[in-house]
Amino acid sequence: MWTKIFIPVLFFIFSFTLSVLQAQKNDTEKLVVIKTEFGNITLLLFDKTPKHKANFLKLASEKFYDGTTFHRVINEFMIQGGDPNSKDQDTTNDGNGGPGYTLEAEIVPDYYHTYGAVAAARLGDFQNPERRSSGSQFYIVEGKKWTDEELNAQEISIQNALMNSFMQKYFQRPENKWVYEIDWQKLQKENPDSVRKLNERLIAEAKSAFEKENPKPFKFPPHIRQLYKEKGGSPHLDQQYTVFGQVLEGMEVVDKITQQPTNSNNRPYKDIKMTVSIIEMKKEDIRKKYNYPIN
Repeated sequence: MWTKIFIPVLFFIFSFTLSVLQAQKNDTEKLVVIKTEFGNITLLLFDKTPKHKANFLKLASEKFYDGTTFHRVINEFMIQGGDPNSKDQDTTNDGNGGPGYTLEAEIVPDYYHTYGAVAAARLGDFQNPERRSSGSQFYIVEGKKWTDEELNAQEISIQNALMNSFMQKYFQRPENKWVYEIDWQKLQKENPDSVRKLNERLIAEAKSAFEKENPKPFKFPPHIRQLYKEKGGSPHLDQQYTVFGQVLEGMEVVDKITQQPTNSNNRPYKDIKMTVSIIEMKKEDIRKKYNYPIN
């Protein structure tokens, strides 16, 4: 008799304990603290960029970043660091290092390069058409304040960049692979006019496909536009680099770092070293302390 009752009760207690522990785990968040001689910078990493978040936390826990420097500093733009090459005395190789791998891009349309955004550095589109991120290098946006007219121009520029990126991928689709099978040099010699017409047709088709898949032109949401006007940022990088975090505290430290003298390569004359650690904090405490709407 007791055995029949005891087993279900034990199962209930075990299930309840697991649910409580899971709830407690989901109610906390790991924050990153970057310690510099100018003060500390506290970062929140985003769940919508899980690969970048997990990678940064892994490297931080392994002390990978300790002793690296902010090797690229541009006033009214950003500070960049995380290169293991910056630990040595050879300043000419700074910016070329990493952990030996890159990360798949996680470009979330809802994330922007507003003041305090944390994003992944990467090689340019020509060398890196997939826009894969550096395995360790990151930057923190300072930027500048923008006017409505300037933001309008940025919207057009971003729309064009999105279309160009779409076109590159469009012609890599299986149904369009025939474009690469054409002997363009031979065709150019035999009939230059046909090459021109074919180019025009292909561009028109790709543009039409882009507009069909993206019926609304790129526009900054009102609250993002307001942030760029009041706080600042670097909107010209939007939708092209992976933004994976936000500074919760310590932007005054970032501002101090951007004021440091640099050489022609934007490297500070004096090493600005970092030590990176991880702290765990309840989400409710994060909301209260930093007034940040974390879920």
